[in-house]
Amino acid sequence: MAISHFYAGFFKSLANKEINLTSDTLKVLLCESAYTPDQDNHRYKSDLSHEVTGTGYTAGGATVASVAVSYDAGTKRVSFTGAAASWPSSTILARYAILYDSTPSTDATRPLIGYVDFGGDIGSTAATYAVSWSADGIGYVTVS
Repeated sequence: MAISHFYAGFFKSLANKEINLTSDTLKVLLCESAYTPDQDNHRYKSDLSHEVTGTGYTAGGATVASVAVSYDAGTKRVSFTGAAASWPSSTILARYAILYDSTPSTDATRPLIGYVDFGGDIGSTAATYAVSWSADGIGYVTVS
């Protein structure tokens, strides 16, 4: 899967040098269906609510390793890729996977990037819960 929605503030955070996709620590956290995404007004981790809790899940989410940025002139896409995030032996239920930059020191300054809406609750019971990215990457923007 790829990010289904970018937060609008992500692009402002990029322009303000608040995010460096390849050198900062990116994390993905999970939220319950009670969370209501707001692409226009949610900009930092402190704007989130209803993060999941459960066996095997660590608050704040899991680190996305091996993040890389590339440009494909044929498709005119700037994309970024990274390793899957997972929570082994977990018992959790989530509706959203939210990608953010965890490098800044406080939740009020940790920029949100985007989220995946699973379309319904997805759970695990004493099993690995994984967020695997598509072949197109974590996310991309087409320039034209």
